[in-house]
Amino acid sequence: MKDILVIQGGGRPKGNTAQLIDSFVEGVKDTGHSVEVISLIKNEVKGCLGCNACRYGKPCIQKDAFNDIASRVKHADCIVFASPLYFWTLSARIKAFIERFYCIAEEDPNPLLGRYEKYPIKDCALLMTSADNFFWTFEQAVSYYQFALVNYIGFHDKGMVLAGGCGDTNGKPQIDKTDYLQKAYKFGKQIYT
Repeated sequence: MKDILVIQGGGRPKGNTAQLIDSFVEGVKDTGHSVEVISLIKNEVKGCLGCNACRYGKPCIQKDAFNDIASRVKHADCIVFASPLYFWTLSARIKAFIERFYCIAEEDPNPLLGRYEKYPIKDCALLMTSADNFFWTFEQAVSYYQFALVNYIGFHDKGMVLAGGCGDTNGKPQIDKTDYLQKAYKFGKQIYT
């Protein structure tokens, strides 16, 4: 059995992203894996200060939810980043959360090209929603995910559900009028098959 941690980086409590997460979680649970969802709206995580006080085995000096969540990150087999599209990329909450991974890095005497340290080896996935559905809608978000989490930190990408065309930003969630809830459920069921 795998331990899957979903980090919800914004969105309305019953909005498109929340519904996408619920469908994914249902699929994961139907295969018997363990899954936990942590909302960054309910658990504030501030951006990294760059103070270096946390280097190599020390907790972050900031007094927010990250130090409690860090132990769950270390324990999880897979971290799923879930966010609505904000200004063509991931939410600021998700970005702040990723920045704070700095304190779970370990010293690496021979880092790979472009790295300075090593991180715990994890799988990762991306769930996103958007009102727009252009061919380029998720391009910046996917680029950030690939460069920051997969290429730099070294997580193993398990896939993505990019749910575009879920209604305008002022209206009610419309993800139920798309096939993305079924796709998220199927993705949850198949993430570890």
